[in-house]
Amino acid sequence: MTIHSAQGGEIQMSQSKYSRLINFLQEDLAISTASLAVALRHREQDPGPLAMILWQYGLITLEQLDQIYDWLETA
Repeated sequence: MTIHSAQGGEIQMSQSKYSRLINFLQEDLAISTASLAVALRHREQDPGPLAMILWQYGLITLEQLDQIYDWLETA
């Protein structure tokens, strides 16, 4: 299943990179579709970086947060 969302909150991120980020989260970090959906719903009410929202709600570990930011730097 694929998550679709507007990219509000991801500053200066192209739709292509945003789609690759979602794919990275699902395929490489095994973040569930349900967890992503929860984070995306919360982001609509309180915009912010998706990675931080996932971490703040306990949906990813601190190690996974580091992996996401490493990916964002090189993507």
